[in-house]
Amino acid sequence: MGQKVHPKGIRLGYTADWDSKWFSKRDVPALIEEDQTIRKYLREKLRLAAVSRVLIERAGKYLKVNIYSARPGIVIGKKGQDIENIIRDIEQITGLKGAVNVSVLEIQRPELDARLVAEGIAFQLEKNTSFRRALKRAMERTMQGGAQGIKVMVGGRLGGAEIARREWMREGRVPLQTFRAEIDYGFTEAHTKMGRIGVKVWIFKKEHFKKTEREIMHEAAKLVEKERVDELAKVVEKSKPVDVEPLLPIEDEVPVIPVPIPGEIEE
Repeated sequence: MGQKVHPKGIRLGYTADWDSKWFSKRDVPALIEEDQTIRKYLREKLRLAAVSRVLIERAGKYLKVNIYSARPGIVIGKKGQDIENIIRDIEQITGLKGAVNVSVLEIQRPELDARLVAEGIAFQLEKNTSFRRALKRAMERTMQGGAQGIKVMVGGRLGGAEIARREWMREGRVPLQTFRAEIDYGFTEAHTKMGRIGVKVWIFKKEHFKKTEREIMHEAAKLVEKERVDELAKVVEKSKPVDVEPLLPIEDEVPVIPVPIPGEIEE
């Protein structure tokens, strides 16, 4: 039987980082529940802002929330009014008055974000688009964006069928068992008339600790140059000293003619 693990959870501490950064010996259950409440509130409030992930950092009584969005203008709002309302609501959830800081970070390439790709597919499924067409469109955009591979899986009453099933497509390489591979994973649900349809997306971006072709060629050129210099040095050491003739012939010494100094009386 296959043992399935979360692509990010198995890489934590190696090539992936935690979404919540804080330490507490006594209040761990309460803080975990509080983090989930904050994320759920932001997901519902910023549903149209293309929010990919929410990072939470705690230091004592201070709370910092980083929102990664492809549409930061919607999160901030007109004259920053929406972001102030978000800060006020988070202060009510946590009970920390004046100790909450919210930052909005823009996602430059949303086609390479697994969560946003999954939300795009779910949005098309909710509009009764053919799931195969939606998957192919999303995969084409991701591969054109520079990904090395993508895998998409949908499950539920696809196409209005009465029996639920799972369908998946893959393009390129998706090495899930390679730890040095940077795999971005995203999951969401599409709420259709026939029920919920789950959407999972795996995107293979790059491999860590792997040198590019340019770096390999540059190092190879350095090695060849070093070997060539060593060979020339050995040849010079073994060869006998040779008298080096000047390139230009040395002319006879020109007689120096004394120049009279003005003011002196010639005899």
